[in-house]
Amino acid sequence: MQAVAKLNNYPTSPQKMRYVVDTVRGMEVVKALYILQHLNKATAKVVRTLLLSAINNWEQKNSEKAEDTTLVIKEVFVDGGRMLKRFLPAPQGRAYRLRKRSNHITIIVDQKVINN
Repeated sequence: MQAVAKLNNYPTSPQKMRYVVDTVRGMEVVKALYILQHLNKATAKVVRTLLLSAINNWEQKNSEKAEDTTLVIKEVFVDGGRMLKRFLPAPQGRAYRLRKRSNHITIIVDQKVINN
């Protein structure tokens, strides 16, 4: 039984968020939390909080199976969110376009599959 946690319209570019997300994709949850805690990126704190939310969602769904199970980040992906478009003044009466990007993050957590 898998659990999902989503964060929409977080004001950081998707490229910066994907760098952090790619480091923890497919890892066990305990190891991923440790890495996110010590990663020197501003977005790592947001991903860690979202991962804790996904773990909590999984525990609420599977209250009887909560002990002695290993959770794994099954899927995690970052999509582009809305973009605020602003203009900056430029020389000779022109204007430069400034695109303030945002992103959507989705984390799916599931039990580790053990092959016998």
